[in-house]
Amino acid sequence: MPADHEHKKSPIVLTIAGSDSSGGAGIQADLKTFAAFDCFGMSVLTAITAQNSQGIDLVHVLPKEVVRAQLKAILDDYPIAAIKIGMVGTKEIAELLAQQLGPLKNVPLIVDTPLVSTTQGALAQEGVVEALLAHLFPLAWLVTPNLDEAGVFLNKGVERSVEEMTEQAIELKQFGSRAVLLKGGHLQGFEDDLGARDVFYDGTVLETLTAPWVNVSHTHGTGCVLASAIAALVAKNEMFGCNKPFVKMVNDAKKWLAECLALSSDMGLGSGSGPVRISKLPKFTD
Repeated sequence: MPADHEHKKSPIVLTIAGSDSSGGAGIQADLKTFAAFDCFGMSVLTAITAQNSQGIDLVHVLPKEVVRAQLKAILDDYPIAAIKIGMVGTKEIAELLAQQLGPLKNVPLIVDTPLVSTTQGALAQEGVVEALLAHLFPLAWLVTPNLDEAGVFLNKGVERSVEEMTEQAIELKQFGSRAVLLKGGHLQGFEDDLGARDVFYDGTVLETLTAPWVNVSHTHGTGCVLASAIAALVAKNEMFGCNKPFVKMVNDAKKWLAECLALSSDMGLGSGSGPVRISKLPKFTD
């Protein structure tokens, strides 16, 4: 077969998260995102939710033995290039994941921290916050809390300026992750050309990442999509030896999400917070 027709292997990216029946967040959004970046997605379900654009009607957390069996089946047979964790559901599942993933020190781990959904449904039971901080943050290459979640983790009020966000990002880094991305999508007063501001900190690099503010109601699943895009880019970087700086991959994922949001306004799905349109054309990547 001619060289220009040789198939380049796609990295395998694993998502560990809950199922969203509306397809806008969770496992469904993660797998769509992996596919957009030409990665092969695999999944471990932690919970099943009944939800739509207006809210969450039911959350059924799976027994940890079921989570363990899914994870074992994947890790026993496939070379995982990166892992993204979303909704863990219970502290027992968080502890289980830490036990099983702890030995995989060379596999990039992106820990998203959904405690409450965009539609204001609770996604975490008692003890999950403490378990995340104690067991999963220290294993993470990156944690991606939003402003509300950062306030919960630090037992503080929600910050309302970039300066205060910077202070919290530095504080969150002390829980042991390699890097922190504190998302400022809920920050008010910056609806301008550089309106969406996030703070990245890895102990050395401290940078405010910006993207145009996109005024659209289709924001359901933005946190899941962003974390999954980062996981996919990191997986490709690791597999193909691109040696891109971590902050650049995070910023590329953020720019791609802004492109997706800009394409979402005409979807018209649901009467509440609709899903993000996941684009298959990440123009910025090289």
